[in-house]
Amino acid sequence: MSSPLNLSSVTADSLRASFLEFFRERDHSVVDSASLIPHDPSIMFTVAGMVPFKPYFVGDEVPPYSRAVSSQKCARAGGKHNDLDDVGRTKRHLVFFEMLGNFSFGDYFKSEIIPWSWELVTEGWGFDGDRLWITVHESDDEAEEIWHEQVGVPLDRIQRLGDKDNFWQMGDTGPCGPCSEIHIDRGPAFGPEGGPLTDPTGDRYMEFWNLVFMQFNQAEDGSRTPLPKPSVDTGAGLERILALLQGVDSVWETDLMAPLLDRACSLTGRTYRPGVYDDRDSFAMRVLAEHARSATMLVNDGVFPSNEGRGYVLRRILRRAVRYAFLLGTERLVMPELSAEAIKVMGGAYPDVARNADFITSVLGKEEERFRHTLKTGLGILDGELSDGGTLSGSTAFLLHDTYGFPLELTEEIAGERSVSVDLEGFTAEMQAQRERAKAARRDGAAGESMVEAYREVLERFGTTEFTGYVEDVSEARVLELLDVEGPDGEALVEVFLDRTPFYAEAGGQIGDTGTIVTTSGTLEVLDTTYALPNLRRHLARRVAGAVTAGESATASIDVSRRSAIRRNHTGTHVLHWALRSVLGEHVKQAGSHVGPDRLRFDFSHYAAVTAEEIAEIERLANSQTLSNNAVRAFETTKDEAESLGAIAFFGDKYGDVVRVLEAGSSVELCGGTHVRATGDIGTIKIVAESSIGSNLRRIEAVTGEASVALLQRDEALLAEVGSMVGATGGDVLEGVRRKLDEVKALNDELKALRSRLAAGRASEIAAAAVDGVVVDRVDVESPGDLRELALAVRQQGALRRVVLVGATATGGVALVSAVGPDAGVEAAALIRDAAKAVGGGGGGKGDVATAGGKDPSGIDEALRLAREAATA
Repeated sequence: MSSPLNLSSVTADSLRASFLEFFRERDHSVVDSASLIPHDPSIMFTVAGMVPFKPYFVGDEVPPYSRAVSSQKCARAGGKHNDLDDVGRTKRHLVFFEMLGNFSFGDYFKSEIIPWSWELVTEGWGFDGDRLWITVHESDDEAEEIWHEQVGVPLDRIQRLGDKDNFWQMGDTGPCGPCSEIHIDRGPAFGPEGGPLTDPTGDRYMEFWNLVFMQFNQAEDGSRTPLPKPSVDTGAGLERILALLQGVDSVWETDLMAPLLDRACSLTGRTYRPGVYDDRDSFAMRVLAEHARSATMLVNDGVFPSNEGRGYVLRRILRRAVRYAFLLGTERLVMPELSAEAIKVMGGAYPDVARNADFITSVLGKEEERFRHTLKTGLGILDGELSDGGTLSGSTAFLLHDTYGFPLELTEEIAGERSVSVDLEGFTAEMQAQRERAKAARRDGAAGESMVEAYREVLERFGTTEFTGYVEDVSEARVLELLDVEGPDGEALVEVFLDRTPFYAEAGGQIGDTGTIVTTSGTLEVLDTTYALPNLRRHLARRVAGAVTAGESATASIDVSRRSAIRRNHTGTHVLHWALRSVLGEHVKQAGSHVGPDRLRFDFSHYAAVTAEEIAEIERLANSQTLSNNAVRAFETTKDEAESLGAIAFFGDKYGDVVRVLEAGSSVELCGGTHVRATGDIGTIKIVAESSIGSNLRRIEAVTGEASVALLQRDEALLAEVGSMVGATGGDVLEGVRRKLDEVKALNDELKALRSRLAAGRASEIAAAAVDGVVVDRVDVESPGDLRELALAVRQQGALRRVVLVGATATGGVALVSAVGPDAGVEAAALIRDAAKAVGGGGGGKGDVATAGGKDPSGIDEALRLAREAATA
C-alpha cells in the first residue's frame, strides 16, 4: 500500500489524499466531489457520499466504473437530515462536512472491504487495533466471521445490533442491507466500559466508519430478496477521523476549524474555551466558525440567500451566525472576514472556492447587512410586545421565528429577562400548522410517482433510448411501449417509447422537441419530449389518426423549423453567458435557463441590477461573436480534458466522465443540447428584458434570428406611427415628441390657472352658505385634486372653521375633502371618517386637511348627512 500517514503532522489535506490513494491503488476510479446541490429532487442537499451514485445503485443508470472512491462535500440542514440546531452544542455536529467513501457496483463485497478497511485504519492511519470495536447487524453471521476469522478481531470486541443501528435502506422499497461499523475506544474518561452496545451517545466508543452491504431488495410488503449483484457503500466522516488522528477532543480543534475559531475570537473580542459546552461565548464562536464555512461552500456551489428552498436554509445559517455576533455586541460585519478565512482553509482542496472568493464574500456581506437591519426590526417588534408584561403570544413568537429568523430560545431568553413567559403551546400549534402546509405541498407534488415503476419496467425490458437528433431530423424507429396518461385538462394522451429517436428530451434548459410519429396503422402528434428516467426518453403525444401499437416500425420526425429556432436560442444562450462574465465578472454563474423557439431566458448570480450601459456592452460583445461567424464545434472528451480547456458547466446538467463540449466563438462550455453550425446562424442577439428574481439572482431575456428581425420591424413600425402622430418622421421623431410634450405642459399650466380662477369663484359662492363658520356641500368635479383645491379656497373665504366637500368624479368614483381652521377644535380626518364608509371607501390625513375616496356614488346623500353631523357637533 502507499506510505502511511505522517501522524506527527497529519492535516485534513493529507488525510483526504491518503484515503483516495489507498483505494486508487486497489483499482478504484477517483471521482471528484459532486455539488452540494444534488440532482436527486427528493433531498435538499447532498447529504452523504453515496448520493451522486444513487442512480447506479437503483439501476436507473449503468455505472461507468465498477469501483469508485470519493471525498464528497455534504450538508445536513433542512428537511429530514438536519444538524443545524445542534451545531455548537456538541463535539461533532456540523452542517458542512466531507464524507470519505468507497463504492462497489456489483464488484467486490464483504470479504474484500472488511480487510481493506482494517488495513487502512491500522496500518495507514496508525490506529491501535486493540482499541477498535466492531458492530455488525444481528443477522449478519458472514460479516462477523470475516472480522473474526480473516481480520482477527476478538469476538468480545464484535457486537451485534438491530435494524435501528446496523441496517441501511434507501427508502420503503429498493436496495438495502446490513451495516458494519468501526468504533474506537477513547478511554474511561469518556464513559464506562461495555462497548458500543452500552454507549448510545458514542462519546467513548466513537463510530468513525460505516460499511454498508447492499445485498437485498425490499418489496412493498416488506419482504427482502437477495440482489443478484451485491454492492458496497462506505462512509467515513473526514472531520471526525481528523480529530482522532490529531489527538484533539473534538472537530473544533482540528486544522479545519481552529483557524476559523481564532478569527471569530479576534472579530468579536471574545475568548474560546476548548471543551467547554456551557459557556455562551465559546458556543457562539463555534456557531460563527462552522456557519461561515458552511455558507462559503454553499454559495460557491450556487446556493444564494432567498426565502424558499435551499436559499432559505442558507439564510437561516447566516442569520444564526450573525445573530450571535449581534448579541455579543459586534457591530462590524463578521461574515466576509470569516468566509475569507474559510476560503484559505478549503481553497487547497477545492480551487474553485479560491477562484470565487470575491463573489462569495460579497454575497455573504450583503446578506449580513440586510439581516442586521431585519434583526433590529425584529427586536423592535419584540420590545413592543413585551412592554405590557404577562405572556408573549405564540403567534408573535412564530412571526419572529419565521419572518425575522428569531429562534424560539432567543425569544424566550429576551422575554425571560423581563419576567415575561412565552406561549409555547401557541407557538407549537403555529409550527405544526406550517408543517401540515408543507406536508400537503409535498403530497401535491408526488402525483407522478405511480408511473416510476412502469418506466423502470420499460427500461429493464428495452434499455435506454438511442438519441439520433444531433445528426438526424427524421429517424426510423420501433415503437417499444405506449402508456395511456391524462393531460392537464383531462385530455386522453399517450406516452410513447421508441428504441431510437431524433426528439430532444428537455434538459439543461432546452425544451423538448415536438413533431410526429407515423406508422402504417396511425399517426401521433408529439406535444413534448422529456426524460422518464435517465436516458429513457418519453414522447407525450396526441392520437391524430388510426391506432399506433407497440412493436410497429415508425418514422419519427421533429418540427424542423421549431428546432432551428431553439438551436439559435440555445447557442445564443452560451454566447450571452460568455458576454455576461466578460462584462460583469467571473463570479457570474448560470442559475437556470429556458431555451424555447420564441426566446431565451437566462438566470444568473449577480449582486446588483445590470445597468443600461452594461447591457449595451453585453449585446455588443455577443453580436461581435455572431458577426465573426465562427464554426460551432461540439465534441466528446473526458471531463478532466474539458476542464483543462476551460469549459464551464451549465446549471442543471449532469456530467459523467465523458462529457460533451461546445465551442461557440469565445464560449467554451459543457452542454448536451442542440446547436447551430456557426455563430452567424444565430443572427442578431437582442436583450429584451433584465430583472431581479430573488436575492443576488438576475434574469435576462433575449431573442435571436427571425425573432430579432420581427422585433426590429415592430419597433420601426411603432416609431413610424409615433412620428405620424406628432407630425415628424425619421430622425425628427424625438424632437417632435419633445415639442408635443412642451405643448401639453403649456396647456396643462393654462388649464390649472383657469381651474384656480374658477375655484376661487365657486369658493365665494360656497362660503356664502356657511353657518357659524361651517360649510358642508356637494360639488361634482373632474378629479379628487380639483376638490381638494376647492376646499382650501373655500376655507380661505372668511376664515371658516370647518369645510367638508363631497362629490362625484369624472371616473365614476366619489371624492371627500375636509379642511379645518386653527380654531376648529377637531382634526380634519374626523369630519369625513364615517362619511367615507357610506360611499364604500376610506382615507385619511393629518392635521388641517384630509382626503378620502369611495366607489359608490349612491351613498353621497348619506355621506353628506354624516359629514354635517360631524362638522356641526
